[in-house]
Amino acid sequence: MLSAWKKMYAAGTSSLLLFTLWISAGAGSASAAEAAAAVQGSEQEVFRIVALGDSITAGYEPGMTDPNVKPYGYAERLLEQGWYHGRSALSNYGILGLTTAGLLNYTAAIKDGAAATADGIQAGLPDPRINQFAALTPQIKTELSEADLVTLTIGGNDVSSLLVTAKDLTEEAFKAQLDQLLASYSSNVKAALENIRAVNAKATILLADQYQPAPKIAVSSSYLKLMSAAQQFTRAAESVAASLDQPDAPVKVAHVAEKFAGVEASRTHIISAGAADFHPTQLGYETIAKVFAETYWGEYRVPSVSAWTAASAPMSIVVKGVELNTPNKPILKNGQNFLALKDILNAVGATGKWDNKTQSATIVYGGKTVVITIGSQTIKVNGAAAAIDTPAFLQKVGNEDKTYLPLAALATGLGFDVNYSSKLRTAFINP
Repeated sequence: MLSAWKKMYAAGTSSLLLFTLWISAGAGSASAAEAAAAVQGSEQEVFRIVALGDSITAGYEPGMTDPNVKPYGYAERLLEQGWYHGRSALSNYGILGLTTAGLLNYTAAIKDGAAATADGIQAGLPDPRINQFAALTPQIKTELSEADLVTLTIGGNDVSSLLVTAKDLTEEAFKAQLDQLLASYSSNVKAALENIRAVNAKATILLADQYQPAPKIAVSSSYLKLMSAAQQFTRAAESVAASLDQPDAPVKVAHVAEKFAGVEASRTHIISAGAADFHPTQLGYETIAKVFAETYWGEYRVPSVSAWTAASAPMSIVVKGVELNTPNKPILKNGQNFLALKDILNAVGATGKWDNKTQSATIVYGGKTVVITIGSQTIKVNGAAAAIDTPAFLQKVGNEDKTYLPLAALATGLGFDVNYSSKLRTAFINP
């Protein structure tokens, strides 16, 4: 079921670049220029998320054969939630096929800060990126040490064989295998969390429990004992988390399993299109993201305009966590998203003035003076020219002419952090 991703990463070293772009872009970016411009102001405080674990962390779904299709899993959704709260970044190191023993080996290599080998992490991993990920352990150690939030999904590859064979096992054999799996899960996960804690003493760590993916119709009489097994894994996760939890260094369980119980068919691919795949559907990934977000922030936010809204509807704009409600709707022009300048200035508390003679707006904010001239492909930042891809323009709104400027200009000129989620059709702007 993972052969699709093998094809996607057959290009060797370029595959790492592709995955890095997926990580940095999160749920998607409006343009290359906007993505590059968003780097501006990176000296500002950034909320950093590091996602470790298996293919659920990676956002895998069956049929992902198109390298242009970016994963949109729980981690990418968590990044969007971070943007609601300020500047945020995601490093996603989910490894296809990873077991708890593999996670233990991987976190040990990260803790040591030395490049690992694929077999040193876990022999026979199906993830075509594993050599690159193994070589990245020194970099990952640095990223992990700076993380504010570390998320983990792990264990599904340990228990998958039990799910497949459950119907053929006697009660005694089933219990014996389950007890063995629970013991190794608890031991490996606790040791892996200790490795993470050795690198980062303060980050919040959220560990997802194991959802049971098979609906009753698919496993009939085995359903109840599989659900009981999932509950035991939840208790094991809770015990491990409690043993490491500290007031100033939280380790919590993200209770995903209870959100899949009874609705497995819609939240996994196990019976859809004959896939027989345990991975979450998009609804399943959204469910997992909600659990993580609610566990950390106490909420999961969605914009008023979403991917499910009619394509003709305008996008949403979120500035400093507040969704703008304005009659000056965003405009899509020549493939670029443009916003009404006045709305942004009001939202962040910047001052601006219009010069009718030069057809330019002068903005003062955060120690910067920025001059934006209608029709010009450069703006001036403290007197120095800076190029932008597309110029600002005037748009008639009612009886007034409003200055509209591209998203990238906000980052280039004012140093804002600008991210556009194509899935949510929302621009997140953080000073």
